[in-house]
Amino acid sequence: MDEYTTGLLTNVALFSFVALSAYLLLVAGELSFGQQGFFGIGAYAGGIATAMLGLPLFLGILVAMVCGAAAATLVGLPTLRLRGIHFAMATLAAAEMLRILFELFHWQVQVGGESVGPDGTQGFRGIRWIFERGIEPGQFMALVWSLLALTLLGFFFLERSRLGTALRAVGADPALAQALGIDVDRLKLGVAAAAGALAALGGALFAHHNTYIEPRNFDLMLGVHSLAYALIGGLGTAFGPLLGVALDLGLLDASRVFQGYRMIVFGGLVALLLAFRPRGVLDERAVHWLRTRF
Repeated sequence: MDEYTTGLLTNVALFSFVALSAYLLLVAGELSFGQQGFFGIGAYAGGIATAMLGLPLFLGILVAMVCGAAAATLVGLPTLRLRGIHFAMATLAAAEMLRILFELFHWQVQVGGESVGPDGTQGFRGIRWIFERGIEPGQFMALVWSLLALTLLGFFFLERSRLGTALRAVGADPALAQALGIDVDRLKLGVAAAAGALAALGGALFAHHNTYIEPRNFDLMLGVHSLAYALIGGLGTAFGPLLGVALDLGLLDASRVFQGYRMIVFGGLVALLLAFRPRGVLDERAVHWLRTRF
């Protein structure tokens, strides 16, 4: 497999994590424009853990997920009382605050005779854990896709569990779910924490893939795209966000046919789907039809 294809497939998997985090909140009935903030927390936390503290990659990923979950919980405590567009705007504000904090964050240490660590708007260089250990791009791609496969397997079991049923009930009608004995506030807070951890997992992998990150990597457009990926792909299954990422990065971004017009085509696709298939290509009806046929 050539280097370009390997990089493209790795990016599809990486951005699927943040898309899945937005999808998880959508299933719970919440629209978030702020998942890029937790993606960024994961990137910085994972980079600090391996490049500055010398931890192995799996521990760096674990640290990133814990930080992402903790940050999402802190954001969720006040904002989950809001509904609809008010919650969406609150998550956007939180993500922008985090991006500004990344710009103000300076902490560097000497590693091998050079300064390594976050340097405000200059970014965070030297996240070379995978390269220092001779891990090839194809091997890292396999690792990322393996973690994504485990995540999708987790969603597969979640969607067939009582917790998954409760989650969709809350997303459909919170008042009715509350009347049925579901603790809506606690469930939504748990979902927010899980979504934060999931986005942070993708962020930690993203940082190690790029070796360099900067605050603008985690701007509003990433939040809009992660939400759009879930809406395009569909809310009927966790494979929906993956389909959305593949359509954008794998078809629109990679194809020369749409070169220079990618954002126009992507925006038009989102508008059409919201008009004719508001719950995406793989919505609940489509998933039910596929299950009955196969």
